[in-house]
Amino acid sequence: MMNAVTLPIVNAARQISTLWKENIIKPITRSDNFVPDCKFEHTLEKAEIDVSGLNVSIKGKLILKDINLKIPEKKITCIIGPSGCGKSTLLKTFNRLIDSTEGIHVEGKVQLGTNDIINTQGNALTEMRRHIGLINQRPCPLPMSIYDNIAYGCKINGIHNRHMLDKIVEHYLKAVGLWDEIKNRLHTPASRLSIGQQQRLCLARSLAVEPEFILADESTSALDPISSKIIEELFVRLKEQYSIIMVTHTLRQALRIADYVVFMYLGEVIEAGDAQTVFHSPQEELTKNYLSGAFS
Repeated sequence: MMNAVTLPIVNAARQISTLWKENIIKPITRSDNFVPDCKFEHTLEKAEIDVSGLNVSIKGKLILKDINLKIPEKKITCIIGPSGCGKSTLLKTFNRLIDSTEGIHVEGKVQLGTNDIINTQGNALTEMRRHIGLINQRPCPLPMSIYDNIAYGCKINGIHNRHMLDKIVEHYLKAVGLWDEIKNRLHTPASRLSIGQQQRLCLARSLAVEPEFILADESTSALDPISSKIIEELFVRLKEQYSIIMVTHTLRQALRIADYVVFMYLGEVIEAGDAQTVFHSPQEELTKNYLSGAFS
């Protein structure tokens, strides 16, 4: 039975679904000039991530071993595997969030379009990260208002016109189904939102700077089932415009929404391919054993 808390969330999910089906909600295109051009190639002709010979070690311990992989564009890619197999490390290599790890050493190539992520430095690295948004396991709203959470990245990238910022904030809050829930309290602290609302706010914040890829590190594991379903539905809709890479510890989730699957074990990619093929006709014995529940 729905209560006063869950009912608005369910209604929001239904509204999102209807608006997407009627083609009312669309991401703002780059032709709208919401984000100024930059030195780093802004719109990628082919937005896929190509990994070759990637090795990552921390204090001499090899975490990722000779990873060779192509992540397709405009699909949901789910990275699966047992705990500690390197899923999150691989994900965070894609936008260099592992750089701050003490004792980190990275070898190999990670190409985003024509850009070499591993060897990108300085301002170009900042611009590269605009192409790759991140949604963490637990929502991490900035310690500021709901409005400023969305506007923050835009301001950093040179947008200060209040009318334009208002338009951006409203658009992306609508895109994640939050607008009607919070439009009358935009200037209250984001920390006052529910956990599910905070995660949608973080997604809106990432979308506001127009990324090519969205990285999601177990982004629904801390949410209740209704909020998880809303996020999953959003990802399914958003893949029409964005490429989404998810680390998930839930096989059922990957079965529901994955287009492409990467199975990892002990720092290696054991099998990768179309979701239907990997789930229903896996080629590797280790993959078969994992999917059958022989280990987790």
